[in-house]
Amino acid sequence: MVAMRLFPSSEGPVPISRLLSVLLAVMLLAASPALAQTASAPAADTATQLQQASADLDKAGAQLNSIRERVEKYRDDDARLVDLKVEAEALNRSILAISVATRPRLEAIKARQTELGDPPAEGAPPEADVVVEERKKLAAERNEINALTGEAENLSIEATKVSNRVTEIRRQLFTDAILKRTEISADLFSDAGGAFAAETQTLSRTVTAWLQFVWKFKRMQLLGAVTLSLMAALVLLSGSYRLFSPYITRAARQEKPHYITRLSVAFWSTILPTMAAGAFAGASYFFLDAFKVLRTDIAPIVAIALGVVVAVYFVAQLANAVLSPGDGHWRLVRVSDRGARRLWLLIFSMAIVNGADYFLGTISEVLGSPVVLTVVKSFFASIVIGVLLVVTAFVKPVLHRGEPPNSPGRPWPRSIFVLLILIGLGLVLSSLLGYVGMARFVATQIVVTGAVVVTMYIGFLSGRAVSATNAFAETAVGKRLEERFGLGQVALDQIGLAAGLAIYLLIFVFFVPLILLQWGFQVADIESWAYRIFTEIRIGTITISLVGILAGIVLFVVGLVVTRWFQKWVDGNVLARSQVDAGVRNSVRTAVGYAGVALAGLVGISAAGINLSSLALVAGALSLGIGFGLQNIVSNFVSGLILLAERPFKVGDWVVAGTTEGFVRRISVRATEIETFQRQTVIVPNSVLINGQVGNWTHRNKLGRVEVAISVHAGNDPRLVQELLAEVVRAQQGLLRNPEPTVVFQAFSAATLDFEIRAFLADILNGTGVKSELRAAILERFRAENIAIGGPAAPEVPVKISKEGAELITALLDQATQKVRPAGGRKRRGPDEETAKT
Repeated sequence: MVAMRLFPSSEGPVPISRLLSVLLAVMLLAASPALAQTASAPAADTATQLQQASADLDKAGAQLNSIRERVEKYRDDDARLVDLKVEAEALNRSILAISVATRPRLEAIKARQTELGDPPAEGAPPEADVVVEERKKLAAERNEINALTGEAENLSIEATKVSNRVTEIRRQLFTDAILKRTEISADLFSDAGGAFAAETQTLSRTVTAWLQFVWKFKRMQLLGAVTLSLMAALVLLSGSYRLFSPYITRAARQEKPHYITRLSVAFWSTILPTMAAGAFAGASYFFLDAFKVLRTDIAPIVAIALGVVVAVYFVAQLANAVLSPGDGHWRLVRVSDRGARRLWLLIFSMAIVNGADYFLGTISEVLGSPVVLTVVKSFFASIVIGVLLVVTAFVKPVLHRGEPPNSPGRPWPRSIFVLLILIGLGLVLSSLLGYVGMARFVATQIVVTGAVVVTMYIGFLSGRAVSATNAFAETAVGKRLEERFGLGQVALDQIGLAAGLAIYLLIFVFFVPLILLQWGFQVADIESWAYRIFTEIRIGTITISLVGILAGIVLFVVGLVVTRWFQKWVDGNVLARSQVDAGVRNSVRTAVGYAGVALAGLVGISAAGINLSSLALVAGALSLGIGFGLQNIVSNFVSGLILLAERPFKVGDWVVAGTTEGFVRRISVRATEIETFQRQTVIVPNSVLINGQVGNWTHRNKLGRVEVAISVHAGNDPRLVQELLAEVVRAQQGLLRNPEPTVVFQAFSAATLDFEIRAFLADILNGTGVKSELRAAILERFRAENIAIGGPAAPEVPVKISKEGAELITALLDQATQKVRPAGGRKRRGPDEETAKT
């Protein structure tokens, strides 16, 4: 039966595909049991992987249902909603990862099915049983993978819907909180007064009990936490000032500081103390919590108190840096001294009021006070901030360009005046109309977000000023670096550019999250966005990962550095010790360089996550463009590779290419550098050297022949001259005896006898010096033997002049004599007479 299936009786020829199937069946039947076990192992592994993927998808579906239920349960809790959104996005990524993990096996199945080809048509000879069985297994496995992929896509869509649902709920919560209206009435303030009295008593009892507990049982822990916090702040502050303060304090002694110096001092004098204060606050809370000093009812109050102190301190430092109330020369804005002091006081007052409102609101939330108390606190805080803004509008701080700081100021420009009035009155009216939440939100953004934006703007100006051309060299840091390391202008400009970019990065990384937090976003939101920005930027169907690109760039740079080091090591150690000539060393070094760069590029591209197969269409278009528009470049590139591999000439060879003659100095993949004897570098395209004739004096070795042409007077004995030349040549140093030099009598004429000396040199590069010495020796020998070089002097021939010509010359001489006779009658010989006598 098997034979009948393998070799069916048919009169027509057996197709090639059928023969291949038969051969495949025979090979499979003849395989050993061990081979069968080996072949079954991947199938078993694949089945296990598919089962695991199916189980993971079922688990992901259960998790997604749990997230959906919790979203509806905690729809009024913004913090919980943020966590659920992050959880849904992480689950979505894991679902996609399960789907992606099955793609390699699916591609392998498709490739195997392509190899097997289509099933035989109806009426055609049947396939072998082994092939039919394999075809069925592949089809079943492919269907299973497709089903898993479809299920994963459905779960991913559902996870995206859940994430979008959370976003909609949070947006609605924010809108409701901002636009919620409270009826302002006497009953509201009465209820708030009673709640305030009760809250004060509760807070007093809570704080007193905590202090007594700490003093009795946690005294040493409290002192240790405070001491460690102070040490952490001092370490950060001293380290920061060790890096930056020497330049700032040195600059601070200047009477008229540069604009860049003022910007740098303002920026760093705000950032560094604020960072130190933040470090102290963070370390204090950490150590107090670690030493079990804080109770659950006190910990939130202490945390908010520390945060408010740092925020108020930051605003005060920023206002002091920008306005500089004590020294007008360091002021960044053109305001008067009196105006600067008033503006600083108003800004600091708004920061105090806003911080107190936030702190008191947190106390009410922790102690469980009625909401009416929080509303009333925010009501008064918003009105006070609005009034302070209106007062700010009537301050007259503005100075014109060139006016001294102690001059009386002028009112704000009309646009700023109107803006301050509108914002201040808007806060007051919003509070009076009952929109306390919106008024409090706007007031907070004016104080905190405004301070952050101003700091960002100062940092941006500082970075731009530092990175400007020739600007960094004028700063204290630039002068210090120039004195310490002897850096030039170009290096200082590059350092300034790097410093500017670093400042931009610091502004983006540090201050943008602060603004987002102020606008109601949670830390989890920022983390999720940062993850997306750095790993999943989607443009259509293309996903870009900044982390991958950065890793690819780093790996490429590392590969480039390793390649350069390996080039130097191979050239300086392996090739130098092998006594290889310069041409071979250049070829090996160039080949290693190109191979290393190509390998580093592939590694970098792979690390960046760029799929090279997706560039096939672009590569095809580029190939078409290369075929039409870049023929010369490709021709030169290929010719350069041929030159490096075939090595018809190498670095240091003396070559002649057309009208160019000189030494090869460098061979690259596009062109070859030839240095002429006049020290001119000629760039010759490689295709010219491949397609044209190139003479190489030192291709195999440096052995070469020189020719020296000698001409003597025709009256000399040619055999004597030839014998003398042979003697001189044999005695000349630098000429080889084997092959023996020869003297050839080339030609003669009525005037000269022409000879040519042909001799060989071990190093043709010394030919010019040897030929010069040889000519000098021949000349000396010719003079010693009285060998005439040129012909005898020509005889003098008398000039015959006719009688008429002689009379004409005499008349001309007499006329010239009369013209040059002096006034005293004494005859003076003129130039014409001298010429005539001559």
